[in-house]
Amino acid sequence: MIKELLHSAAWRIEAFVDRLRGQRDPRRIIEPYIGYAEPDALVVRGRVLASLRRNSAAPLQSKWLNFRQMMSLFLTDEVAGVRVEAMGVKGMTDEEGYFTLRIPRSHASGWQDVIVTLSDQQVEADCSVLVPQANARFGVISDIDDTMLHTGAYALWRNLWTSLTGNALTRRVFPDAVHFMNALGEAGRNPVYYVSSSPWNLHHFLTLVFARAGLLRVPMFLRDLGLSPSQFVTGTHGDHKGAAIDLLMQANPELDFVLVGDTGQHDAFVYRDAVRRHPGRVIAIVLREPGPGPDSESCAAMEEIRSAGINVYNAPDFEAIAPQILRQIA
Repeated sequence: MIKELLHSAAWRIEAFVDRLRGQRDPRRIIEPYIGYAEPDALVVRGRVLASLRRNSAAPLQSKWLNFRQMMSLFLTDEVAGVRVEAMGVKGMTDEEGYFTLRIPRSHASGWQDVIVTLSDQQVEADCSVLVPQANARFGVISDIDDTMLHTGAYALWRNLWTSLTGNALTRRVFPDAVHFMNALGEAGRNPVYYVSSSPWNLHHFLTLVFARAGLLRVPMFLRDLGLSPSQFVTGTHGDHKGAAIDLLMQANPELDFVLVGDTGQHDAFVYRDAVRRHPGRVIAIVLREPGPGPDSESCAAMEEIRSAGINVYNAPDFEAIAPQILRQIA
């Protein structure tokens, strides 16, 4: 009872403060997120803020400066209740400033650029949407932390230290992940999607890190860490990732998927449950083994997936197992 009362009070206070700050500041900026395609629509995503922080980084700058710059990314003044419009389709930002517009799509594939405007101001932004190629053979859904990007997410304090004291020039993308993911994507032929519990505040930061590493530019499905009417933090890691997998399976009914993750955040359990919900849609599961490697429960989940007839590849890095995986799905 006390927990529910505290949560209700905290949510109401946050909503009041956010609305007060955002509505009082007359500035409006659209932060575009990379969108994705459904069978009949382009899903355009973004956020309306009163101001947008973009930090420039230097390789040798201090960890203290890195920390200050990273923390500044979370100090957003989101604007709720703003009308947005694209190609005649109208919508409104939610209490955290996010918006989603579904635009009727044509038969064109590849990158589509959609201009989003604010209905009551001269503000616009180009929100890119990725439409899978007609000759795509499969899709890829991949985790980020400790799968693509060295984070130490399997240990909370290591995760926080790595995430908050690095910058876009110092964060390390695993070289084997770059080669493997680009091989799966086949230069853009097969759609790739990143799903992570990292907050949406890091969308631009992660885009810079991945571009610098030479990874394909693709849609991300990140997480809102703010309060919601029903939860202190909006969803768990497993719930968020499972919901994103379900959404992408539904958005791409003609494609089967390769699921890529790691054993540090129990991705084996999330992917096992996805296999149960979507029989016949998962063609392979690939798991990096960071830190101490998989525990007994993760090993049991992997064996359960294998018993369903799906190959599970797990190793400390992707380099040794990539040729075998690529041969299987060729």
